Amino acid sequence: MLGLVQGVGEFLPVSSSAHLIIVPYIFGWARHSDEFDIALHLGSLIAIAVYFWPEIIRLLKAGFSRAQSKDKRLFWYVIIATVPAGLIGYLFEDYVDEKLRSAILLIAIALAVMGIVLVWADKISAKKRDEYTLSWLESLVIGCSQAIALLPGVSRSGSTMTAGLFFGLNREAAAKFSFLMSIPIILGAGLLKLRHLHATDINGPFLVGVVVAAIVGYFSIRWLLNYLKKSSFSVFAWYRIGLAALVLIVYIFRR
Repeated sequence: MLGLVQGVGEFLPVSSSAHLIIVPYIFGWARHSDEFDIALHLGSLIAIAVYFWPEIIRLLKAGFSRAQSKDKRLFWYVIIATVPAGLIGYLFEDYVDEKLRSAILLIAIALAVMGIVLVWADKISAKKRDEYTLSWLESLVIGCSQAIALLPGVSRSGSTMTAGLFFGLNREAAAKFSFLMSIPIILGAGLLKLRHLHATDINGPFLVGVVVAAIVGYFSIRWLLNYLKKSSFSVFAWYRIGLAALVLIVYIFRR
């Protein structure tokens, strides 16, 4: 179940971190371990690496070549966009884990508010640019929006796609740049947590989490990129608002 939640939530603009808190909250499950969190992120990393493998190789070659090209510029803009979230995540991840992941009402509010902002950005965006037209400053701002997603409920993909829309990217380009940005972030987060992993932690549930998150994540990426060619983000906004309402109802009845 958690692998399925991660595979869908990591790449759709609905917040995987919020879902990984809300699903156990609703069903009364204990919070999953940091070791299992590594499994989920490893699955997401496999999904995006497999889907974008040819593009990843092309960008890496261009990024470290002497020749100037649009691929080289995009590679370094992805790196620039990664810096704010990487730095803030490294400094404040422990605080978020201890203080914010149990703030269920704050998570519900973040879900609803970000849903409204997403549909607003989708409505006013010019949608005439692709990811290659971004400037380094725009990339940095999108990276800062990714850092805000440290708060569960905001959504890393949701915040970065929203920022991309505000800069006039078309929906598919906003999603693609968001996915490329996620690669170093997911990899870095996984490497930081690897120090807590022991050989005994790699068991059946761990492997199931990896496989399910990877398979579902791959098809989530493919589905979203095809969906955004002809449809808006509004369905995700309404879903976020509906989920926030459900969390609020459950919270009130449990009081």
